Amino acid sequence: MFPVARAALSLAARRVQHTAVRQAHHKHEPNFHDKYGNLVLLGGAAVFATVWGYVFTQAGIEWGLSPVGRITPKEWRE
Repeated sequence: MFPVARAALSLAARRVQHTAVRQAHHKHEPNFHDKYGNLVLLGGAAVFATVWGYVFTQAGIEWGLSPVGRITPKEWRE
């Protein structure tokens, strides 16, 4: 192996070890996602379901987009 590549690999390995040791001694404090992540997810799901429930039931949108049976052909003119 080339000396430069060997030095780069050992430096990268040393950095990984240093990071692992530093994180092992660090106390984990709950951040925003730890505290409120599931609550925000459930709230978003509830809003999503409410809005689409309204759209499907109350908005008056015609979901059948096919014109078959609703359009009558004009009489042929000669």
